[in-house]
Order: sequence, then C-alpha cells, then structure tokens
Amino acid sequence: MKTFNTDELSGQQKQALLQSVIAPRPICFASTISQEGSINLSPFSFFNMFSIDPPVCVFSPSRRLRDGSTKHTLDNLQETGEVVINIVNYDMVWQTSLASCEYPAGVNEFIKAGFTMQASETIRPPRVAESPVQMECTVRSIIPLDEKPGSGNLVIADIKRVHVREDLFDQQGRVDPVKLDLVARLGGDWYARITAESLFEVAKPNVKLGIGMDRLPDVLKNSSLLTSNEMAQLANVETIPVEDAEFLNRHSGYSKSDSSKIFSEIKSALEKKDVVLAWNWISLLNN
Repeated sequence: MKTFNTDELSGQQKQALLQSVIAPRPICFASTISQEGSINLSPFSFFNMFSIDPPVCVFSPSRRLRDGSTKHTLDNLQETGEVVINIVNYDMVWQTSLASCEYPAGVNEFIKAGFTMQASETIRPPRVAESPVQMECTVRSIIPLDEKPGSGNLVIADIKRVHVREDLFDQQGRVDPVKLDLVARLGGDWYARITAESLFEVAKPNVKLGIGMDRLPDVLKNSSLLTSNEMAQLANVETIPVEDAEFLNRHSGYSKSDSSKIFSEIKSALEKKDVVLAWNWISLLNN
C-alpha cells in the first residue's frame, strides 16, 4: 500500500487523489437564482441522499482552489435558499460539462449550454427540461467546512417535489436504471455510464441473517478456487440447503478426486445467481 498524509499534500494533490478513489459520484446539476433574479446552472459531484423521512439530500459547492473564492451557486443559495437538483443522464453529459465553465456572474448557463428552462411548481429557480429527474428543494442549512481554497460548504436541502419522466418506469412502477442511463463523475476528466452491461444485483440479507463465512464448510474455506465474493454469496443463505438426494444420485459418478470439476460447476451456478444449485454441487464434496 502507498500511504499519503493528507496534511502534507497540496490542495491540487488532495483533489486529484480523493476524486479518483472516492468514485463514482452522482452529479447534482443545480439551478439557482439570485435575489435580483439572475439564474445560474452548475454541476457538483459532491452530492448524495442523506435521509428518507424527511427527504434530504446534500451537496457541496467548494471554494475555488486557485483563490478560495465562492461559486455563484453558493452565493445564490445564501441569498434565496432554493435550488433545483437536476439529475444528469448520458444524453446531456456534454452540455452539463459546458455549463461548468466559469462564466461571469449574471450569465445564464441554461443559454450557454443550450438547455431549456422549465418553471418549477414551488420555488423560483427553473428546472432543466432535458433532465430525466428534477427535484425542487429548499435549503435547510449551509455548513462552511473552512474558508481555505478547496474547502467545502455542506448544503443540506429538503426535497419538496420530485419530477420523473414517465417513460422511465417499469411494469412494477419502479424507475428502470437502464432507461435512466445515469452518468457519474470519477477523477480527472473521467465519467462512468450506467448501462445494462455494467449493472448487477446483490441480494440484500435484510431481516434474514446469512450464515456467515465462518460457517462455510472447511473444504471451501481451505480452497483457493473460489473468490471471497463467491464464498460470500454462499454465506448469504439463511440456512444451508438440505442435500438433494435426486441431485446426488444423478451426479453419483463424481468423487472428491473430481473437485476441480465440481468447483467449476459451483462457480458456474453462482454466475447464474443459482445459489441452491451451487450448494447442491458443494454437497458432492462431502460425499
């Protein structure tokens, strides 16, 4: 491991390191308005959901690294306390990047980046019509973390309205992550795109307690043929499945000497998310 003492790094070094390893980060595309009515639109990747009830999200418009000055978004939030958080998908990522240019105060990034302003229902800042999800928010509090260049300002915002494009819902009324086609920020100029190929599911234990890695048979724990992730899938069952006599009879030709083939079948079953089948193959190692 290469270890860094953050107290010994410059602001630019800390930014390059932390933004590369704390990723991917969702993008808060924030539209705000000044007391005089000037509209601003800017993306921030220090952003996430922090509470369900009340519904609260947070994001951080940091001070500029070069001189410690504040950004127009923060100035507007301090003046009016309202913001629309527009979610960014792949179709609008280049326009979103264009809106991040440091235009002078009073310049409307909606116009510069070619976005359409759509009136909000409860607050003054407009929504980005092209965004698949738009959240009207009021500021609960702003917590300055310091006044140095690069210091964040933690904006805690209450979500008052959520507008979701109708075609994004699946048959069960849930938002389909493939249709949403989100993008996220990494370090440098890198982004990530959420596609069908990049998605996978991990079953949550919830109220059911997995047996745990400590209760896996020794034949698994002492083997290097399964990855830790694969063993964790096996350990996520509430109880070890009962041996299937029909399965054992059908594969009676296997013996412990065929362990490499059996492990191959276990891995194949886990790839198909068939944990019960994987445990059936494991039972052959014990017979």
